[in-house]
Amino acid sequence: MIVGLIIACEVAFWVLLAAGLAFRYAFRMPRTGLALLLCEPLLELVLFAVTAVDLDQGAEPDWRHGLAAVYIGFTVGLGHSTIRWVDARVAHRFAGGPPPARPPKYGRARAVHEWKVAGRWILSAAVALVLLQGAVWYVGDHGGTGSLRAWQTRMLWVVGINLVIAASYTLFPKREPAGEAAGKPFDTEPEAGTSSRR
Repeated sequence: MIVGLIIACEVAFWVLLAAGLAFRYAFRMPRTGLALLLCEPLLELVLFAVTAVDLDQGAEPDWRHGLAAVYIGFTVGLGHSTIRWVDARVAHRFAGGPPPARPPKYGRARAVHEWKVAGRWILSAAVALVLLQGAVWYVGDHGGTGSLRAWQTRMLWVVGINLVIAASYTLFPKREPAGEAAGKPFDTEPEAGTSSRR
């Protein structure tokens, strides 16, 4: 049941996102679109409640309960940026909005971008770790918590990998090719709608 609910939450996430953007841009009803987008967190609350009830009723904690915690964590950490990413592209394609800003490619700006991306992934893993630890404490020593601990180990790997990636762009910044730098005029204004931030 837990896995089925996770799948249902993922499908509902994209359905609500599509409906919210449709009302916002196609039907020119931004308030209704915003209301639909604000319903997204309810999906995680439902999944959290069902998982808690399942454990409360004596279910043996296994990989499915851990997966539910991880799904909630990653939705919290990455859901908002995903919505913004899709919204920017829909606005540009169907509502005359500016072109979506591309992430910077070189130097300090790229390093800052990578730390922001890493921060979202680390937040996702941290939320999942907290939920998993809460489940471990709730189940207690009398229940099998090995699968929950295994998910915690995976989340620590997620944190470590993202720290290494972001740090690599800081310690070894990607430099702009000399040909590209030489071909740029010195005093130019940035194009409308572009930005170094996503």
